[in-house]
This record gives sequence, structure tokens and C-alpha cells, in this order.
Amino acid sequence: MRANFFGLFSGLVMLGSTMAQADENLAEDFSKSPETRWDYVADTVMGGVSSGKVQFRTEGDVAFAHLTGTVSTKNNGGFIQFRHKLPDRPDAGVSGVRLLVRGNGEQYFVHLRTRGTVLPWQYYQAEFPTSEDWTEVSLPLSAFKASGAMLRAIPVADEITSVGVVAYGRDHEARVDVSEIGFY
Repeated sequence: MRANFFGLFSGLVMLGSTMAQADENLAEDFSKSPETRWDYVADTVMGGVSSGKVQFRTEGDVAFAHLTGTVSTKNNGGFIQFRHKLPDRPDAGVSGVRLLVRGNGEQYFVHLRTRGTVLPWQYYQAEFPTSEDWTEVSLPLSAFKASGAMLRAIPVADEITSVGVVAYGRDHEARVDVSEIGFY
């Protein structure tokens, strides 16, 4: 399955062996200095009490982001995430986000921000399941739902400015690993 996933990105040109830009499509394999591109963010920026961290790890030949923590809805909170602000937006032909993930069986989310999500609480989200095994997940842009009525119903590919992997919306212990993420 991992080889098939790499085949999906065979047309991408690697920059720095970790980020790929071809037609402005992002592919990340977390192998070289991901901490320079990905940021940890929690609801504490808005007064929430969730806590966690993202670590960048390697097991054998697999590098990955490891998000762990406690998500709490107390004090209007409810999220922890790691996010990448895109240096360039994807091209208009992008139709979705693809990830290679594993986790503790909880549901997690991909959040996209666009040029139209100007307020901190605005985003588009799509949910994905996890299991103890590495699993490929494909999320078409049509699966992403707007966080409010003031946004377009579906995000527009060439307007996307950031992508995040998020534990969100309910009290739970989070543990999710992502070894690859990209647009298709």
C-alpha cells in the first residue's frame, strides 16, 4: 500500500527531499526538518484548556508526525493540531487531500484554511478514521464542510493557504500519526 501511495505522487518534483511542488501540489513525508514547516496549535490561543504536542519521529524507514494530547471542551475549547502554512497555493486542478495515517481508533480531521477564512475560527474540515495500522485516506474537497455560513460551501483548491491535522470537538485522548500528506 505504501508503494502505491508513493506512485500517486510520482509526478511531483521534490524540493529539499520533503516538500514537493509540481503544479503547486504539496506532498510531505516528514523526513527532513518538518519542524521548520509545521506548527503545533491548541485551543489555548483562545482560552481553551486542551494540551498536547506534535513530535517528529522515525520508525525504521518511516518518518512521521506524532500528535498526542488531551482535547477538552471546557472553557469553549476543543482542539489540538499541527498545521502547515503553504508557501504557494495548490493549482486549480487539485481535487482532494490524501494522507497515510494511523492512530488510536479515534476520528480526526483535516482542516483547510483559504483566502476566505480570515477569522481564526473559520476553516473547512473533513473527518477521517484511524486504526493501529497505517491506512491511506483520500478526502475529496467536496467532503470538506465550512465552519460557518459566511464561507463557500466547498473550498476552492487554488485558494487553500494552510492544511492541518486536528483532534477536535469532543473530550478525548488524542494519538494520531501522519507519515504522508498531500494534495491530489
